[in-house]
Amino acid sequence: MVSSTAITKIVVMALAGVLGIITSRMIIANFGTEAYAQYGLLSSFPTLLPFADLGIAAVVINAVAGSSAPRTDDFVRRTIVTAFRILLVSGGILITIGIIISLAGWWPALLGKGLISDGGSTAAFLCLAVFGLVIPLTVGQRILVGLKKTNVQVATQAVVAPFMLIVIGAFVVFAVPAGTYLAVVSYLASALVSVICLIIAARALKPQIGAAIREIPRVRAYRGVPAIGLAWPMLVQMVALPLAMQTGRLMLSHFGTVDQLAQYNLSSQLFGIVLQTIAAAGLSLWPVYAAARSANRIESPARPVLWFMAGGLVMGGALALISPWLAAFVSGGKIQLDGWLLASFVLFVALQAAKYPLGMYMTDKRGLTFQIAPILVMVPLNLGLTWLLIPVVGAAGPVIASAVSVALCQVGPNFWYVWRDLGTRRAAAITASAADLVTDFVSDPGEDPAMAAAGVPRGETENDGAATPAAANPRRDTNAPRGGRHV
Repeated sequence: MVSSTAITKIVVMALAGVLGIITSRMIIANFGTEAYAQYGLLSSFPTLLPFADLGIAAVVINAVAGSSAPRTDDFVRRTIVTAFRILLVSGGILITIGIIISLAGWWPALLGKGLISDGGSTAAFLCLAVFGLVIPLTVGQRILVGLKKTNVQVATQAVVAPFMLIVIGAFVVFAVPAGTYLAVVSYLASALVSVICLIIAARALKPQIGAAIREIPRVRAYRGVPAIGLAWPMLVQMVALPLAMQTGRLMLSHFGTVDQLAQYNLSSQLFGIVLQTIAAAGLSLWPVYAAARSANRIESPARPVLWFMAGGLVMGGALALISPWLAAFVSGGKIQLDGWLLASFVLFVALQAAKYPLGMYMTDKRGLTFQIAPILVMVPLNLGLTWLLIPVVGAAGPVIASAVSVALCQVGPNFWYVWRDLGTRRAAAITASAADLVTDFVSDPGEDPAMAAAGVPRGETENDGAATPAAANPRRDTNAPRGGRHV
């Protein structure tokens, strides 16, 4: 599944990369570097706001992946209902926040010099509004991951690049003065992906999603599941990680130059091809480890860590070699990527790759909770390093800061946690096996002559065939959340 997802992502990103390069060249040539800088700035909203789903992704994926019959499982349906209810509220709050910021005129102060003065604030609000409207539809993508159909979810993203090229190309052909609003097109493309994924998930899980949608308004009659157990540690991470990892554009917009912001945008776009491929392949491991936990089976991420890191180094290094040529082609020679920027992205890609298998292993309540403290430390560390490095190395500053932060606050601590957790699980498995052997020996030290005379086969007792609690529910997740409010 990991390999098929990675291959699918590579194909999708190859298509997206080629068409994205053509689209970027079209933007720079017809709307200017300033429009391209704002386009990259506003397009980063989803990376700054992944917490908008309030951590519900973990609940949905674990519920679907841990179910032996997701099409008829009432717990799965209640989980989907809970997800829709929470995300409808989250999307509405985001749209309201966008209205308040627009009325107060705070967009220039928040987004810095990268925002175009003529219409930039309106474009920022439209991006946030579309994002808020689409959030509830992302439930379909989470369901596909839980169903181990990550490759299908990835394949749907193939529509984004052609959609962007066609729409922006139409703007150019018909001389539409839409340079300020180009980023809105990217949000419409993402909305299209979410709709497609929801339709596919509805067919794969029929009739669960249709029934769940009908139950959304029946809050008292049809209660949801206690989502807070898994959602809150996921939510904290989703709030902290963007502050630590995705503020490079904002920092450059405030403390750097427009040229440095454009360099960062272009290099992020190029290396994003590799990063998104790694992320998609890594995400496909989530249901693997969730299913292993439900079955009390030990699944080590050690080998995937090595493969992912090696793949990240190879792909990142290869892209770094051809990036100067790609940058010259895309920008028409207007944007140049220096050695510091390219080297720092290669290091960052390798560390991100090593992080994914570890993080996907740690998607139970205990693992998610453990990650909170290092990530909270990561926020001031990354922001402080970025602020110090931008005057020294320019656009490479945020990337170097992110690489250092990932190594110290994610790869290192996560590796330590996984190593200890695997040791604990293996020791528990050995103890359980030894206890079973002792029990078998005590209950049947040898053949009972009286039972043999009665015709009872050796080892058979009157309780044979009765399922033990563990056997009756082998998929039970010992780390499943308990308590919490129903939504």
